[in-house]
Amino acid sequence: MSIADKIFIDMCRDILDNGYTSEGEEIRPKWEDGTDAHYIKKFGVVNRYDLSKEFPILTLRPTYLKSCIDELLWIWQKKSNNIGELNSKIWNQWADEDGSIGKAYGYQLAQKHKYKEGEFDQVDRALYDLKHTPYSRRIMTNIYNHADLHAMNLYPCAYSVTFNVTGDRLNAILNQRSQDILAANNWNVCQYAILVHMFAQVSGLKVGELIHVIADAHIYDRHVPIIEELITRAPYLAPKLVVNPEVKDFYDFTVDDFVLENYQAGEQVRNIPIAE
Repeated sequence: MSIADKIFIDMCRDILDNGYTSEGEEIRPKWEDGTDAHYIKKFGVVNRYDLSKEFPILTLRPTYLKSCIDELLWIWQKKSNNIGELNSKIWNQWADEDGSIGKAYGYQLAQKHKYKEGEFDQVDRALYDLKHTPYSRRIMTNIYNHADLHAMNLYPCAYSVTFNVTGDRLNAILNQRSQDILAANNWNVCQYAILVHMFAQVSGLKVGELIHVIADAHIYDRHVPIIEELITRAPYLAPKLVVNPEVKDFYDFTVDDFVLENYQAGEQVRNIPIAE
């Protein structure tokens, strides 16, 4: 069993057995048919992944790593808020007629500030500090900008990353205000594990831990039977992630620079209903 599988199974079991149900409360999320999308939740879930030991991708079902990376590069490398620059359609429902999701995600990472007679956006400042002051305790990004919330078509879910170097290892904390566990958990974990690998490689560091902090970790009512079946599956051993060692500049990475060796996974879960 991979570490990622064990963490996922334990988390889901804890939410289902010990979580708080929204039944009987007025809630915002709806299913496509207009009915309330109730859920079971746990507050303050914290999961730790040691990236030096294995890549934290689920084997209970497949996670499409290249699609994860494509979205990550759209936000962090292209710093885009236009779905025309993304190869998937997962953001289409939040885009306007021009393809924009507003002043959200990549737009926020692109915002610049003056530092030491130069201008850096959030991504470039983090990369600069990792090379020049790696033991700083101020290396972080944050895209939950209250001044621009009114202009965002979707408030950021994964909103803050804090980078921290211990010895020669790069660690990161991903803060997330809310997460649909079935639809998005391993997707986000894989994305930010990849981000740590990229930042570490171009900064001359090794990968350390990714800590995922979820304020509201929830399983929707229509997802419960799917989760119950999923966590009873037989897992496989974790695959090996191979990153192209020739890439030295963060902006040179492409989805083809990442390969999973010996990735085995169970049957895909299809047609997952998504609450809005």
